[in-house]
Amino acid sequence: MTTPLAPGPPAAPERPPLLSWLAVLSVTLGIFAIVTTEILPIGLLTSIGADFTVSDGVAGLMMTMPGLLAAVSAPLVTALTGGVDRRAMLAVFVLLLAAADIMTALASSYWPVLLARVMVGVTIGGFWSIGAGLAGRLVPAARTARATAVIFSAVPLGSVLGVPLGTLVGDAAGWRTAFAALAVLSLGVLVLLLAVVPPLPAEEPTRAGALADALGGSGTRAALVLTFLVVFAHFAAYTYITPFLEQVTGAGPGLVTVHLLAYGAAGVAGNFLGGAAASRRPGAAFAGAALLIAAATLLLPVLGGGAAGSLALLVLWGAAYGAVPVCSQTLFARAVPGSPEVSAVLFTASFQATLSLGALAGGAVVDRSSPPAVMVLAGAVALLAVAAVLLGRLGRAGRT
Repeated sequence: MTTPLAPGPPAAPERPPLLSWLAVLSVTLGIFAIVTTEILPIGLLTSIGADFTVSDGVAGLMMTMPGLLAAVSAPLVTALTGGVDRRAMLAVFVLLLAAADIMTALASSYWPVLLARVMVGVTIGGFWSIGAGLAGRLVPAARTARATAVIFSAVPLGSVLGVPLGTLVGDAAGWRTAFAALAVLSLGVLVLLLAVVPPLPAEEPTRAGALADALGGSGTRAALVLTFLVVFAHFAAYTYITPFLEQVTGAGPGLVTVHLLAYGAAGVAGNFLGGAAASRRPGAAFAGAALLIAAATLLLPVLGGGAAGSLALLVLWGAAYGAVPVCSQTLFARAVPGSPEVSAVLFTASFQATLSLGALAGGAVVDRSSPPAVMVLAGAVALLAVAAVLLGRLGRAGRT
């Protein structure tokens, strides 16, 4: 996932190119570990729920908790640690992630798992808000765009590689082993980060007032509305895709992994296609992605009874959702030009809060109805995003 660049980052100090790119790699691997840890429960939802004897909806709290905490921690951590070396803060968050994965792997009941997910949420909010704008401080200015693209490629890679591989490990050796492996990865990232990332003294901290000012802009409000509707729709349904595939499609563990892998691969393609479209017309690209998500989720209860139909619709869904984060980032960056950390905080907080609310709402529907019902809910909400874009355009046309 690429992210729009805003002017202003200070020039990176002269360092050997290999060392600079290893620093970029360490941040990339940190985001990869975070993304995989955050969304891995989607692939292992029924296994974890069965182990602790909780329903699919209650197990979905593993997705709700990190999002809520990330939404709160993104602005708080950015403001409260504004004077602390950014390298030190990244190291603290990676260590916290490793501790959360270890706690999850060793949990004897469900409540320690939820506590660990709180720790994951704090990590997401802090690491993302700091790491999102670091490319310009790690490589020379001429390489900033490429370094940024490398860092944010970790997001789709977490879906295309991290979650299917974690699900495969969980199916073969137990879900606890999957989280233990993530803890090992996180500790490896910590060692690499401390070895290759230079000291990064804090710059002028982001003020709470700057965030409040940005929220007052019409562009920010539009970005918030579209992000809420599309991300809510996606995670209300996708969080419970494994129960759907098991109960409706009749898929076993191997076929579920194949579906997740196909979804992730399509998401990588959608990320690059969406990035190109969002650079020109982010609103239209957002609406197109929302329309495809609506089509996929509304058709799954009808055509998802067989492996071929469910697989085709998941590929469509993955390609559409791959464009969503970059569209959201682009809208926030355009709404707050010249303030990359402010736009990164707003993007992270809104995205994660909506993720958690979507997973929570989807869990309530799944527990009270069925997985197909939550697909219908998601499709209806995604169509509201399309309507919001069309009405916005009609409103602007009426004022001209």
